[in-house]
Amino acid sequence: MSATGLFVGVGVLAVGTYLIRLAGPALRSRYEVSPQAAAVMDRAAIVLLVGVAATGALFAGHDFVGWARPAGVTVGIIAALCKAPLVVVVVLAAVVAAGLRAVGVA
Repeated sequence: MSATGLFVGVGVLAVGTYLIRLAGPALRSRYEVSPQAAAVMDRAAIVLLVGVAATGALFAGHDFVGWARPAGVTVGIIAALCKAPLVVVVVLAAVVAAGLRAVGVA
C-alpha cells in the first residue's frame, strides 16, 4: 500500500468517525428508540464485549493459548464479581496465570 493510499484511508476514517459522533447529539431529539430496542442494544453491546474478551483470553492468532491464561481470566472475573478492587482483580489474574505457567501448565 502506498503512503498516499494510507493517508487517504486514515483521513476518510477520521472524517467518518467525526460525522458519526456528531450525528448522535444532532439526531437525539428527532429519533426515539423503543424500550425493547434499547434493551436489545444494551445486551448486544455486552455480548460483543464478552465475545472480544473471550477471543483474547483463549486464542493468540489462530492457536489456543493453553490453560494458564483462561484460568487467570476466570479468577479475575470471579474476583470482579466479588467486587474486589481493580488492582486486586488484575494482580490475582496475573498471579494465577504466572503461577500455572511456572509449574508447567501452558
